[in-house]
Amino acid sequence: MQYRAFGKLEWRASALGFGAMRLPTLGDDSEMIDEAEATRMIRYAIDQGVNYVDTAYGYHRGNSELLVGRALRDGYREKVKLATKLPCWLVEKADDFDRLLDEQRAKLQTDVIDFYLLHALDAESWHKMRDLGVLSWAERAMVGGRFRHLGFSFHGSYEAFCEIVDAYDGWTFCQIQYNYMDEDNQAGRRGLKHAADRGLAVVVMEPLRGGLLAGTVPPTIQALWDGAPVQRTAADWALQWLWDQPEVSLLLSGMSTMTQVEENLVSADRSALGALTADELNLVARARDEYQKLCPISCTDCKYCQPCPNNVAISRIFEIYNEAVMYNAVDRARHAYKQWIKEDERANCCLECGECEPKCPQGIAIVDWLKTADQFLTAA
Repeated sequence: MQYRAFGKLEWRASALGFGAMRLPTLGDDSEMIDEAEATRMIRYAIDQGVNYVDTAYGYHRGNSELLVGRALRDGYREKVKLATKLPCWLVEKADDFDRLLDEQRAKLQTDVIDFYLLHALDAESWHKMRDLGVLSWAERAMVGGRFRHLGFSFHGSYEAFCEIVDAYDGWTFCQIQYNYMDEDNQAGRRGLKHAADRGLAVVVMEPLRGGLLAGTVPPTIQALWDGAPVQRTAADWALQWLWDQPEVSLLLSGMSTMTQVEENLVSADRSALGALTADELNLVARARDEYQKLCPISCTDCKYCQPCPNNVAISRIFEIYNEAVMYNAVDRARHAYKQWIKEDERANCCLECGECEPKCPQGIAIVDWLKTADQFLTAA
């Protein structure tokens, strides 16, 4: 296992961290974790040098923390740094901070959590947490020995990311969605560098875009990988692209099978800063371009079309539809549409008023594409 600097801490992190969001399950119910197999995977990864395990309050409908707590028995807790996250969406008053943290410590069977994150911040949730006094509370909790380091995970705009990073000198680390397809999305490469320049460790989540970059690879992109002088899997190309960057402290993989654990460990063993040649970096950029050519709707998520008079989640619907087409992930997209888009925000709620279309800088025929997306995403 290779190890990397983690911000200003003397401790060095394994290049690969174990994310406990997509553990193996018994059937299709995410709540029903296959405990024996999940435990075997986590412990095997630790035995091979992984020293960072990440979970969260809501993963596997609340059962991930319980599983991780049990998996880290028998001396494994002492071998790793443990990270979990405050579910900011469940916080209504300042008293909730203590209640949730104590519940998580009990579920994880640990007195002290090493790395504690404010989960899934964006501008709105950050302002809510800030105004409830989360930073002063966190400092008291750290002095009291309930967790050691404070950070945040993030899904929002680059501007909001910088606001959060710059708002507090006590951040130890942050966690961002980052991969070669999301180089300019959310915090992106600019945010990665900004946080690193401020001395924060940067943990990367979704290095394979939830597995999309390692699934069924389109022929044009597979041809690029096949033509490379050094042969790598599609997943390994994506991972090595991240590990090539010195600002990346570690990357998390939400592994669902032992095979994925074994393959990712092999990739991590080969990782190094600046290991990719200029030609190889150009190859990854070409793969990105090929994926973009497969994108049916040229939406940039600028949100100029919103708010919709009938509250249709236009850009989010387009994102789900685009991913289904680009990555051949139809079942996943239909599940996401049903689970993450409220019924009164779905495409079939469009009244065809046309108010959105003149506002779109890309000239997208929004009304027609909403019809197409709805038919596709709701098909049996």
